[in-house]
Amino acid sequence: MFGLGNNGATRHLYFIRLKLFCSTTTTANAEPNLLSEFLVNSLGFSTEKAISASSKVTCLKPRNNHKPELVVNYFKQIGLDNAQIKMLVSPAPRLLFADVDKTLKPKIKVFQELGFSGPHLVRVLSRSGAFLRTGLNTGIKPSIEYLRKLLGTDGYVAKAITRTPGLLSYPLQRVMSPNILFLQNLGCSTLDIRKLILRNPRIFVQKTEWLEDIVQRVEKDFCISRDSRMFFYGVEMLSSLSKSNLEMKLEIFRSFGWSESDIITMVQRLPLCLTTSEVKLRNILKFYMEELGYESSYIASHPTLLMFSFEKRVLPRNKILELLKEKQLIKKVPCFYTVIKCSESEFLENYVLPLRDEMPEVYDFYIKGRN
Repeated sequence: MFGLGNNGATRHLYFIRLKLFCSTTTTANAEPNLLSEFLVNSLGFSTEKAISASSKVTCLKPRNNHKPELVVNYFKQIGLDNAQIKMLVSPAPRLLFADVDKTLKPKIKVFQELGFSGPHLVRVLSRSGAFLRTGLNTGIKPSIEYLRKLLGTDGYVAKAITRTPGLLSYPLQRVMSPNILFLQNLGCSTLDIRKLILRNPRIFVQKTEWLEDIVQRVEKDFCISRDSRMFFYGVEMLSSLSKSNLEMKLEIFRSFGWSESDIITMVQRLPLCLTTSEVKLRNILKFYMEELGYESSYIASHPTLLMFSFEKRVLPRNKILELLKEKQLIKKVPCFYTVIKCSESEFLENYVLPLRDEMPEVYDFYIKGRN
């Protein structure tokens, strides 16, 4: 009844060896396979990746309060699953030998004091990069104080970290200050810089030469001047796309007959339209140009058309508009752009709710499509 089968005996032997591994002084080179076995058995690493990860640990001296299973159990207690834990420990398996009470909990408390909790905390922590390997008093706390001075409130600090979870892994004052100074020298206001940090903090942890190149491309390639209200959006757009990815998106527009002038007009009006996925761009351009017959010049001058959800907004509202035209239920049919850009409440009030009794199928079609 209490006997062990082959698998049970193997597991029992493994945990005996792990206990010895975690309670005696040793080195990773002496017993490299023990850490590998732990990564495989406890976190689901492949053997190859476990060996690769364990090879990064040298001069390891586990103590009673520095045990891999304690670290894994703590991560699971705060809500991380195996995949998220693997994401944290793969680049730095020494993290498994951190002191939970003295090292991990104080750092995670920083996130909690900023308002992160539950799934939100788990999501940010699992994507936080080297945060848990950054010094608390030498790196994390000074960086938070620097962000507070820049952004004003803990709420804004939390928003910036949510945008870029690995933000606190950087020595922020050292890496952000040159980029902020560069933008200030261009004439950018403190408010504009704060808005850009909140939208895309990653821009400010890059090398200043990189940011200088982005600014030059915004001005040269898309003719967006520094005093344009779209300038910062142009910087944000280019900073989020590789040159190859940007070129692929521009080629989509060209494949639909767009001229370079059309493309520049569109980007000058709404740079972030180029952050739309390639699949969506193809689908929505095909719909607007081949099914509805819009010219590229019209779309370029109304680029918000490219930003609306194709499935949840464009298609359902177009269907409603077609039904209204077919049944002649409104005296003056608005243009498609007017119908698409109005708010959801306006659309319901003006085009759907008034027809609930006279044409219930219109109402049912739209309401069901939204759910």
